[in-house]
Amino acid sequence: MAKPEFTTTTPSRGYSATKEQLLTRLARVEGQVRGVSGMVENERYCIDVLTQISAIQAALDKISLGLLDDHARHCMQGKSGAPSDPEQQVHELMGAVGRLLHH
Repeated sequence: MAKPEFTTTTPSRGYSATKEQLLTRLARVEGQVRGVSGMVENERYCIDVLTQISAIQAALDKISLGLLDDHARHCMQGKSGAPSDPEQQVHELMGAVGRLLHH
C-alpha cells in the first residue's frame, strides 16, 4: 500500500531574500561581543569597553530595524504567517517595536 505524500512547506519570511546578509551581520556582532569579552579579560579601560558595547547595540538596532521593515513589507502584506486581522497586525507590530525600545 502506498503511503500518502505530505508536502510541508516552510513559509517564507520577510528576511528570506537577505538571509545571508543578515547572518553575516549577526556573525559580525557575535565577533564584536567576543571582542568585548576579551577586553574585559585583559582589563581594558572601562570607557573603551563601553564604547564597544555601544557599537554592538547600534549594530543590533540596525539589524532590528531591517527586520521590522521586512516584516511590514512582507509578512504583514499576507505573504507569511502574520495575523490576517489588521488590528492584530498593528498590535503585534507595536509590541515588537515596544520591546525594541525598552532594551
